[in-house]
Amino acid sequence: MAELKTADPETASCCSPATQRTCCEPEAKDECCGDAHGDGCGCSAGAADADGHVREAVRERYAGLAADAAASGEPELSLGCGNPTAVAELHEGETVLDLGSGSGLDVLVSARRVGATGKAYGLDMTGEMLELARANRRAAGIENAEFLKGTIEAVPLPEDAVDVVISNCVINLSGDKPAVFREAARVLRAGGRFAVSDIVADPDMDEATRRDMAQWTGCIAGALTADEFHAELAAAGFEAIEITETHRVHDQAGSAIIRARVPA
Repeated sequence: MAELKTADPETASCCSPATQRTCCEPEAKDECCGDAHGDGCGCSAGAADADGHVREAVRERYAGLAADAAASGEPELSLGCGNPTAVAELHEGETVLDLGSGSGLDVLVSARRVGATGKAYGLDMTGEMLELARANRRAAGIENAEFLKGTIEAVPLPEDAVDVVISNCVINLSGDKPAVFREAARVLRAGGRFAVSDIVADPDMDEATRRDMAQWTGCIAGALTADEFHAELAAAGFEAIEITETHRVHDQAGSAIIRARVPA
């Protein structure tokens, strides 16, 4: 779902006047923000609701993209960085959950692959994207797909509800990635698969690049390194973790396929 563009630094930089209070600690203000940004910089100015700021920034951005797509008559809005439906190797009769489903394209592909005896859920927090996805579902005449409103940090499904969790370049947008992995593990059935495409940062990514990348990931929601991805998935209870870079999207980051499963 993430669109790899650099935002306007006056409105979207992690150290812009509107958002600088969540980008660095007060003692690091000069290094992080510079004198031009005043005295408001620092996580202590708003750390408690930092994730809320990230989420709202992401919601506003993708709501705008959905509205633009609807206005232009282009409902098949593709904002991903990979092909998780192929990575997941879906089978007839399985139940699939797409985290951050956007306009629903991966959900509809998944619904076709799991067939009439299977089910595909799409989860998105943006009302405009959900409207677009539901319109695409109606146009495609697909009945075994359902779109849910909610966040990927708090999935509105019960435990052991799905066989496969997929996602297309969305987890990097979250301000609470451990919660995303815990929720994925919670809703997966025993032996269930986690198969996503996402952005993975190079281990030696410098702070200046991280601040620049934050313009398109939503401030503090930067990409994890492969080691961080592995550690967070393991902490959430996943095993058989595989992370394979597929192509570069930045001088210090690449798109990757991430596979894992919960114990059988």
